[in-house]
Amino acid sequence: MLPLEDLRVVAVEQYGAGPFGTLLLADLGAEVIKIEDPSTGGDVGRYVPPFQEGEDSLFFQTFNRNKRSLSLDMGAPAGRAVFEDLVRRSDAVYSNLRGDIPERLRIRYQDLKEVNPRIVCVSLSGFGMTGPRRADPAYDYLLQGIGGWMSLTGEPGGPPTRSGLSLVDYSGGLVAAMALLAGVHAARRDGIGMDCDLSLFDVAIGMTGYLATWYLNEGFRPSRTPDSAHPSLVPFQNFQTADDWIVVACAKEKFWRRLAAAIGRPELAEDARFRDFAARREHAEELCGLLGEVFRSAPAAVWLDRLRAAGVPCAPVNTLEQALADPQTEARQMVIEVEHPRWGRLKAPASPLRVGSQPSPRRRAPARHGDARDLLMGLLGYSERRVEELARAGAFGAPARA
Repeated sequence: MLPLEDLRVVAVEQYGAGPFGTLLLADLGAEVIKIEDPSTGGDVGRYVPPFQEGEDSLFFQTFNRNKRSLSLDMGAPAGRAVFEDLVRRSDAVYSNLRGDIPERLRIRYQDLKEVNPRIVCVSLSGFGMTGPRRADPAYDYLLQGIGGWMSLTGEPGGPPTRSGLSLVDYSGGLVAAMALLAGVHAARRDGIGMDCDLSLFDVAIGMTGYLATWYLNEGFRPSRTPDSAHPSLVPFQNFQTADDWIVVACAKEKFWRRLAAAIGRPELAEDARFRDFAARREHAEELCGLLGEVFRSAPAAVWLDRLRAAGVPCAPVNTLEQALADPQTEARQMVIEVEHPRWGRLKAPASPLRVGSQPSPRRRAPARHGDARDLLMGLLGYSERRVEELARAGAFGAPARA
């Protein structure tokens, strides 16, 4: 069996952060039942350009493989009845909605404990279910701004800059998936479910890490650094070579000594200005200027070969194309393929989670409502007449459309 094959999650999710978390669970074998609102055409991710057609897109395919889809109007009594039948047979209800919406949709633990006392209700919202911003919408870009990330990113003197990837969203999905697993573990042990109230804001603040600790205890005010330099360790940054950029990371004294020898300047390691972490930080501008001149004298490939041979941590600054073509990417099987009727052999990044040796399932993201018959008549045991009655009552959308 796959590690999470005995886990069933009802996911009221859309777009990126929430679906990324359940993607990780689904890749480990969890049954993720994706509830999609028929009045809006389902998950908005289905309509994200470019590479979008009908009710599908490459964006949607990225975050929703190995899941099942059911269109359900949770505001209609008939739709609510189906939802509660799913809850009875599930371990968790997972959502990524605005912080005030779980209460309105009645998907908190206090709303569902009579249906299933062991249910774990995971809410990943922008700002959480408490606090003055609980009803505010939130997206990764906004959180990188309000969480202080943009002020730390980019070149000195330049504008505040977001990360090239939606790291708050992705980290939020990871945190939500971890909370769900912890909650289900406790519920199976104790027989009682719970709420897991998570927020992208909390994730953004929590990930400020040691910079926040330095500020809170010593008043340290971090600022943007040239060439993506580390705020305290030197040299630990990008350097431009004769043809490209490389990253050099001397996080230990031994790496600095190796670097000095590898570039043909062993005397720098004994120079009082550069002898240890504190001295190099104090004379960072001078040292990095010297190193910059050296690195610009030869191509990136020359320096990377030399530094790796000397045991100095280093890497190329790859384009996305180069990163996906890196031999390590292939060796780790980090690009997978699934069959798709529109895109043929659709390629996407694999899950970074590796638990045991059983390979992950590889099933494309579902068509909206594409698993209705299997879920309603298979999992829930409804008769065909019952499904028709629910459709007429608007459980799956406006009766005329159903």
